[in-house]
Amino acid sequence: MNGQVDVLDTALIRQILESVDAGYDAQLEFLHELIKYPSQRGQEATAQDFMATALRSRGYDVDRWQIQLEDIQHLPGFSPAHVSYENAWNVVGAHRPRQAKGRSLILNGHIDIVPTGPLDMWSQPPYEPTIEQGWMYGRGAGDMKAGLSANLFAVDALARIGYRPAADVYQQSVIEEECTGNGALACLQRGYGADAAIITEPYNDMLGIAQVGVIWLQVEVRGHPAHAAFASQGFNAIEASYPLIAALHDLEARWNADKHPAYEQIEHPIHFVVSRIEGGDWTSSVPSWCLGLLTIMEESYIHI
Repeated sequence: MNGQVDVLDTALIRQILESVDAGYDAQLEFLHELIKYPSQRGQEATAQDFMATALRSRGYDVDRWQIQLEDIQHLPGFSPAHVSYENAWNVVGAHRPRQAKGRSLILNGHIDIVPTGPLDMWSQPPYEPTIEQGWMYGRGAGDMKAGLSANLFAVDALARIGYRPAADVYQQSVIEEECTGNGALACLQRGYGADAAIITEPYNDMLGIAQVGVIWLQVEVRGHPAHAAFASQGFNAIEASYPLIAALHDLEARWNADKHPAYEQIEHPIHFVVSRIEGGDWTSSVPSWCLGLLTIMEESYIHI
């Protein structure tokens, strides 16, 4: 921050915390509005417009661009894309002081959210946020539009008491976190790197310093078709997937038993999830094919 500030100055810490509290209602209202945008993968553009407007109104230099796969597909960390990028927009708000001092910072959050699932399982519409017993409910509220709001209002809290970051700060609102991470990668490719990054993904009120990530697998089983009246003469591809699923869960158990020392205190850090399965062409025929999608997910963080 501008000026000489002792990081152990308890009076300043108290002043910052009071400023955060002063902006809490506005932050809550901002989050409430952001949740209303149904920003599932491929539908993030209007939510990104909302973020761009909020950043621009605060004086950030705003860059809103459409991600081009040819710009990032050669980079380390790129993941193959399975969803169209025709409507794939990133937003970055850049704060650049005239005379930068100290270290630069990325404040990163993702705008994309997972599908709602069956609407009849929601107690209220997923894009009409409500607060119950101190918790805000709505698709994307915690994962992670609350984090995007926190990033924005953290800098607001400093400005309210007369401070501005003395080095570059990049507010990154990215897409494609729920499946690849290509949105954050596109920010780095475009030049928005920094000395440190804070990603305000919620995780049990702990500060995480590392995470393994996620792997998507696709397994296809081929069978032999036959009419249901002669089922014994065919080979059922769907039923043949059962022992494969069981074997994968055996592998999951072995990986958890032989986990990295950093995860020693976590009982079950690695999760295999059979997330989608489809197969067959006709109800009265032995299915000749079965396609299963599997997620290998490391939800546990190395934390401090």
